[in-house]
Amino acid sequence: MKKKSLLKKKIIYRSEYRGSKEMDLLLGKFVKMYIDEFNDRELKQLEQFLKIDDNTLLKFYLDKKNELKLKDNKISQLFKSFKI
Repeated sequence: MKKKSLLKKKIIYRSEYRGSKEMDLLLGKFVKMYIDEFNDRELKQLEQFLKIDDNTLLKFYLDKKNELKLKDNKISQLFKSFKI
């Protein structure tokens, strides 16, 4: 249980301190909205998702041409449909 709590804190921190204010806001709000709904596997997927650079994630979010293919899973689907 402690390990899951620590992972959640790490994920929240990573989502809010990205490097660009736009992504700090977008990912921070996204993570805070959904983090408590995710199971252990999804939390690991979210952790991996947050390792992707801001530019790639923003292009994915805005439906712009992207060199990197993101995995199609619950995390990417929720992010794609997320609105602030």
